[in-house]
Amino acid sequence: MALNATIYKVELQITDMDRHYYATHTLTLARHPSETAVRLMVRLFAFALYADERLELGKGISADDEPDLWRKDRTGAIEQWIELGQPDEQRVRKACGRARQVVVINYGGRVADLWWDKAGAALTRAKNLTVIDIPTSASDALAALADRSMRLQCMIQDGQVQIFGDEGIAITIDPIVRMAAAVSTR
Repeated sequence: MALNATIYKVELQITDMDRHYYATHTLTLARHPSETAVRLMVRLFAFALYADERLELGKGISADDEPDLWRKDRTGAIEQWIELGQPDEQRVRKACGRARQVVVINYGGRVADLWWDKAGAALTRAKNLTVIDIPTSASDALAALADRSMRLQCMIQDGQVQIFGDEGIAITIDPIVRMAAAVSTR
């Protein structure tokens, strides 16, 4: 018997002073049975970091031909392709050929470093790729916020991300840009 996805309802209020983007998004996230709470919340973090009226949650884990998040222009061309974790180098290169901008949100501590050590040299040739690392302490703190019904506020200023949850919980995340694209991705 196949396991079903767990549904998470999120009201995410975003104040991005770096991009002058201010909006509230009502999201429904389906957590695949093999997806961890950390990955689910990193997906939500990525949405907040790159929020846009056309940014969509992809099928992620359950689809090989879709990213975790993506943004398309009005013609259907892929403007931004966002992957989480440590995707296969070939998958990232293929994404770089399909999308104007590609972002990898890398998390997982030592595993993230090992992935970069293996794939980094080949990926540095991609001019439209940005790789951002999320410290393990931050991804673990995000996972602690995971709840089937969430109301979160996210404030982004000077590259620093603050996420405020219910009950006064606040998380500060300083994403580390391991590699920046030659073209702007934010």
